Amino acid sequence: MRGLVPQLENPSPYVTRLPAVLQEDEFLQRWLTAFDASIAPVVSVLDNLDAYVRPGTTPVDFLDWLATWVDVELDEEWSVGQRRRVVADAAGLHRRAGRFDGVLETVRLIAGPDASVEVVESGGTSWSGTAHGALPGSPDGVVRITVAMPGLGDRAEVLRRRLARAARRVVPAHIRTEIEITEA
Repeated sequence: MRGLVPQLENPSPYVTRLPAVLQEDEFLQRWLTAFDASIAPVVSVLDNLDAYVRPGTTPVDFLDWLATWVDVELDEEWSVGQRRRVVADAAGLHRRAGRFDGVLETVRLIAGPDASVEVVESGGTSWSGTAHGALPGSPDGVVRITVAMPGLGDRAEVLRRRLARAARRVVPAHIRTEIEITEA
């Protein structure tokens, strides 16, 4: 959490903007110092605004707010690095939602770097020069997500709920999802 920065100064003090004859007034100098002290944090934020809107440099307490810009729900149990990566990759993931690579990458982000992730989908597309050939995929229409994670313990059900919530967002609505979580 950010706080007040001691002795933070306004880079362009108000007293320097006054006509020369008023800059010599001692009362006016002291009075404008209060305004300089109150505006200095605002000027500092605006000068560094690009750092606030980049997931890699934004302050941790701004990360949740930044996640709402890209329509991502962050989990409090994720590490700060994992949360930053999810926010940074969100635009690309939204673009790939409904596709195999989008589902796989979403599951990998949620499961974390230690997990082994496998996604198997039953659908498919194919081209054949022979008429009346076999159709690709299987008729049951399912996406199977398998996650193997070391040291899982009691977290299996929490991870299953997270993955189910994410799958509802990235797997097409008419496709059933099966999630299996195992100890690696």
